[in-house]
Amino acid sequence: MEVQKTTLSNGLTIVTDTLATVETVSLGVWVRVGSRYESADFNGISHMLEHMAFKGTEQRDARQIAEEIESVGGHLNAFTSSETTAYHASVMKENVFLALNMIADILQNSTFLDEELTRERAVIIQEIAHSQDSPEDLVFESFQQLSYPEHPLGRSILGQSNNIKRIQREDLFDFMKKHYGATRMIVAAAGNLDHEVFCRWCEDVFPVVSRVTGEKPQAAKYRGGFSHLERNFEQLHMVVGFPGPSALDSKRFAAGVGSIILGGGMSSRLFQEIREKLGLAYAIYSFNSTYEDTGQFGVYAGTTSGQAKLLLETLHVELNKYLSSLKEEELIRAKAQLRSGILMSLERTSSRVERIARDTALFGAPTPIERVIASIDDVSLNDIKSCFQTIFSCAPTIATVGTKPDNLVDEEVTNMFSRVIL
Repeated sequence: MEVQKTTLSNGLTIVTDTLATVETVSLGVWVRVGSRYESADFNGISHMLEHMAFKGTEQRDARQIAEEIESVGGHLNAFTSSETTAYHASVMKENVFLALNMIADILQNSTFLDEELTRERAVIIQEIAHSQDSPEDLVFESFQQLSYPEHPLGRSILGQSNNIKRIQREDLFDFMKKHYGATRMIVAAAGNLDHEVFCRWCEDVFPVVSRVTGEKPQAAKYRGGFSHLERNFEQLHMVVGFPGPSALDSKRFAAGVGSIILGGGMSSRLFQEIREKLGLAYAIYSFNSTYEDTGQFGVYAGTTSGQAKLLLETLHVELNKYLSSLKEEELIRAKAQLRSGILMSLERTSSRVERIARDTALFGAPTPIERVIASIDDVSLNDIKSCFQTIFSCAPTIATVGTKPDNLVDEEVTNMFSRVIL
């Protein structure tokens, strides 16, 4: 395993993780732009651009793009997040140039034809409708909006249907011109490849890359609060959360270990108490979400309306006693879970390439895996207590979706979790 980084003369950053013992390579272009870079009127354009990139270039139509990669057994896909848009592929080692050339083509030569845009608008609107039918998607979207109201981080990555109908091909070209510049693009690859050869290929397929003209996103503004979205679901879905460490904050390691102790697996406190002992939920877990300048810690659960109040009261009790009852054996077990999860992921080239691309976007270069493991091992009980004292001292965000029970009073719930810990 050898991780290398090179900056080309055109400004592109190339980072690779060579692994000679596999037969495949995962590669792609990670662009440091996502939904938090969008204006309210054009919310959803990053995601639409990701879709439209596969709908034809000057050299290939949409069918040719699909057939060319699949004819060699490869996979080509993309995703959009709040801060990143990625175009990635996985292929056999002998087909790396083919995949790289195809990704370069869709990023530099897409035509965004009006007839394709019309069809894809309909597809994206169906995708939005699909997410509205998913209780878990819906409650997390509500949670996000409540955490960061009137801020791009609080808006849906998919966008709103009325925005999708408004976006024209000129808007896509304009957004790409502003944000798809060399200083925001990382070409990454992991697997059986040669770094120097890959860099030469990148110079060939990306001869000129424009500079970024778009502005940086506005700083995160967390608020929190309580909201309920009435839906005719079988369960009441809920997320209770607080602002947490950012992706650049060293406390993120303590937050990660602490989250596993609380709700990160079958041995976690919440799983054992709320599911195994009381039978109040089938699914319950805690999570950490991180961005460049902020983060979120929270707990998700789904339960029947009749048990919702008891579940929230039990969750409140568990959070209140959390810091005063942490045990060394819990710390050891959580570290082992987190450590093994990271090391097991290294067996997949897709996980490797995503890790080095993410690290390069955040820190300027991939973080050695040994340093990550050491940071996890260094977390103490006092580190977790300090981290979660800060987390629980902030205003909570509580989002519920489903049929609201009569005994679940908004003000009562908000006050309950405003008195967590301390």
